[in-house]
Amino acid sequence: MRIRRVVTISALASVLLAGCSGPGSETAPSVPPLVSTSAPPSETPSETPSATPSETSKVADTLCTRMDPTVVQTALAVPVATMQPRNPPAEFGVPTYDVCQFTLGTGPRASVLRVGVSVLPATAATLAATQKAYAAHPREPAKPAKLGQGGFGTSTFVVFLLDGKLYKLTGPQATLAKYVALGQEVARQAPGLDEPERLITRPDCDRGSQAAEKVMGAPPVARRDGETLVGDLVCGWIGPASALSTSVRREPDAEALMAPIRKAPTSQSIPLGDEAYVDTATGRTTIRVGDDKLVDLVPLPERAVNPDLMTQFALAMSPLYTR
Repeated sequence: MRIRRVVTISALASVLLAGCSGPGSETAPSVPPLVSTSAPPSETPSETPSATPSETSKVADTLCTRMDPTVVQTALAVPVATMQPRNPPAEFGVPTYDVCQFTLGTGPRASVLRVGVSVLPATAATLAATQKAYAAHPREPAKPAKLGQGGFGTSTFVVFLLDGKLYKLTGPQATLAKYVALGQEVARQAPGLDEPERLITRPDCDRGSQAAEKVMGAPPVARRDGETLVGDLVCGWIGPASALSTSVRREPDAEALMAPIRKAPTSQSIPLGDEAYVDTATGRTTIRVGDDKLVDLVPLPERAVNPDLMTQFALAMSPLYTR
């Protein structure tokens, strides 16, 4: 197992006491709530950015490099499809995906196509569990997709199993048939891709590893540390049936967004940042820092987690995000 470390700038000072459908035979894999926790890029980077761009695995990067942009452009009926030179953070969940992106069109509001490949090996049972998780909270009914060794999808995504990996494509509203066509392009380009590295780590994130293992209940088998496209640190611990991550959302109305969290009957206050809460029903922990910054510490799948364990994890990680 190769271990790649990326050196980062020192963390901020600690604040320990103060986050359609196509033909019926074609289905797209789901993007269940427990899959992705990556926040959209924000305009202002954290005060603890890494010295190098975010990294996912070479598999996702090479996959986007291999894909024909014309196929993407035609399938989604967009004026242009451009591969983004920097990869976003991994999408944490069950499973966790390494991700690369195409920008669809021009301008700051252009949509994106996200192309993901599972970090860990996958089987038919993994696919079935992913589809079951999506069916529990569907945005629209999923249908089977004739891709690889089976898949499912909707008018906005497709997931399929191919040679021991799950692949996922998500993007703007289209049809399942169009996402199946994109999946066929992925299937054509996937053979021969390098196996992803299991451990992609940053030294700053190591401060939370001991507490992360206690939250997860077992040692992680993979790591995905990096940063958002604008420089906010992302840390991630991955297991076969769970994931735990920390990330930042830049929100101009951060205080207002905290109101429902603050009022929730399952919220437990913890003394971090300007305000912070552990949701005892889901384990999700949110820290507000100033007027425009929310720090999310998210165990997946959502479940009741001992709030003391999440608090200890938050205490370990908060110096990287608070000031």
